[in-house]
Amino acid sequence: MTRKLKSRRWQANSEGFTLVELLVVLGIIALLAALVAPQVIGYLSGARTDTAKAQIRNIESAVELFYLDTGAYPTADQGLDGLVEAPDNAVTWRGPYLKKRDGLMDPWGKPYQYRFPGGHSAYDLFSLGRDNKEGGTGEAADVANW
Repeated sequence: MTRKLKSRRWQANSEGFTLVELLVVLGIIALLAALVAPQVIGYLSGARTDTAKAQIRNIESAVELFYLDTGAYPTADQGLDGLVEAPDNAVTWRGPYLKKRDGLMDPWGKPYQYRFPGGHSAYDLFSLGRDNKEGGTGEAADVANW
């Protein structure tokens, strides 16, 4: 009979964790989160900038196809919408050159900027970054085709 009592006591004591054990585990998790979170956030901001660069290259290809078909780049009035819907005066337009209008939005939810004629090339295509202001560093830096 004593053997049963000892066995039950041992089971009763091993059924859960003590408060100290839980606090130690939570402390370790908090320490790991504090060390890892800045790295993850850095990767995410870099990923948005890389996505913007890839999207700009894709839009550039569409603009060049527009040029090959129509003999001119989209005007400032037509803008990038001329890649999705046929402009009124574009007789030889064979688009759409982009499937969705969503492709004209940068990773921060703002439309890509288009200037024709451009100050750096035949046309300027750019995003103003997270802060939507010229210049900046990191995720707020401008991403452009020049």
